[in-house]
Amino acid sequence: MTGKIVAFVDGSIYATSVCDHAAWISKRTGAPVQLVHVLRPSPSGATTLDDPAEPAPLGARSGVMEELAALDAQRARLMAAHGRALIDDARVLLEKAGVAEISAELRQGDLLATVHEFEPEARVILLGKRGEEADQAMDHLGANLERIVRSCSRPVFVASRAFKPIERVLIAYDGGVSAMKAVDHISRSTLFPGLSVQIAAVGQGTPEVKKGLETAQSMLAAAGISAETTVLAGQPEAALRKLAEDEKFDLLVMGAYGHSRIRSLIIGSTTTATMRACKVPVVLIR
Repeated sequence: MTGKIVAFVDGSIYATSVCDHAAWISKRTGAPVQLVHVLRPSPSGATTLDDPAEPAPLGARSGVMEELAALDAQRARLMAAHGRALIDDARVLLEKAGVAEISAELRQGDLLATVHEFEPEARVILLGKRGEEADQAMDHLGANLERIVRSCSRPVFVASRAFKPIERVLIAYDGGVSAMKAVDHISRSTLFPGLSVQIAAVGQGTPEVKKGLETAQSMLAAAGISAETTVLAGQPEAALRKLAEDEKFDLLVMGAYGHSRIRSLIIGSTTTATMRACKVPVVLIR
């Protein structure tokens, strides 16, 4: 699989982890890293004051509007400078980690639109579980996570707060199309060989479920990846989280869409809560 690791960095506490995970993926796959920082548009949406075709807004003659426009311009300059500093610091982290090929872009506008712009050249989209000012604004990585997963055709790697070397991988399997795509992706990727892999289904251990697990296991075995299988009882969110914590898995891989209860982990109102609750990074595949 070719393409860049497109890593979105911001001023959140997840930014360093995003860089560390990008370096880990790059060193295992040899893929270059594309750093991207997206500047948010001005919150005021100010327009020019001297357009004769538009009536003057209320309060314009007080001079306050001019001052607000000047403050907006100053804020834009500061945000751009801050963005360049974030990109520079991220580049330094990657260089220290031994990443050979790094490029960087500073963009302004909508995060989702920017993701789509870089998607054709990406092998994976990498971002943090929560973005800058996650509790104060809707236009941040965390708020946009579900929109990105719903629409992105590339795997989405959601970094945890802190990086730790990834050795054990848990695959959430529900027998759906996206789950099989996740298994197929792992079998074709140069990222996973040599890692310890386990495939887990949640529910009853019916013959159909066991057959599906065996099929997934065989697909990985054909690619030289040895995997164990297990069937968990309970609700998917709690069962998978407990297994990941108890057996110290370092990465969870799952399909972004499914036909069972696992679907509720990714699609719907529980998306953000699930990403926040999970302590390990997650790879989501449509």
